[in-house]
Amino acid sequence: MLSNIFNFKQFIIGSMLAEANISKSASLNFTRVRGREGCKLFIGDRSIVSAYIYFERTNASISIGSETFIGKSRILSASDVVIGNNVLISSGVTVVDHNSHSIAYSERSSDVLDWKNSKKDWSNVICKPVLISDKSWIGFNSIILKGITIGEGAIVGAGSVVTKDVPPWTIVGGNPAKIIRDIPENER
Repeated sequence: MLSNIFNFKQFIIGSMLAEANISKSASLNFTRVRGREGCKLFIGDRSIVSAYIYFERTNASISIGSETFIGKSRILSASDVVIGNNVLISSGVTVVDHNSHSIAYSERSSDVLDWKNSKKDWSNVICKPVLISDKSWIGFNSIILKGITIGEGAIVGAGSVVTKDVPPWTIVGGNPAKIIRDIPENER
């Protein structure tokens, strides 16, 4: 019976995306996935994904490794979001790989009307991939912005806004997030 449910999920998600490769041992709330033409979703073995997943434009990609937990959070991709293996992402986290709008008002002035007509001009929106490396932990209500790399084993404290890369095996916190301390070998 479980395999039939999984196949149904694969069918539903696959109909929204160009490619959906979701491990049979992964758990995904497929009703929270909003696909677009040409987009790709990958979820590895034994991962639990309760997040809302939004593909903001065509050909975007989201890849989630094995044994990763993502609580009731939001992942928004117009480019590429990669989340590694053995990652913990708490509830309330937002991961976004783009600015959503142009910085210049003249280039974003018609965004609302464009959305109403189910279109959006992405040509003036800055998009940069996000990488959340293996063994990292992102605390409640944190925000990971475009172009960020979270290093292996890094911890992002609850409520942080990450605007710069986080080195491996460090703890960061605050708005903007700053290094609090290194994680020594005996805590890894």
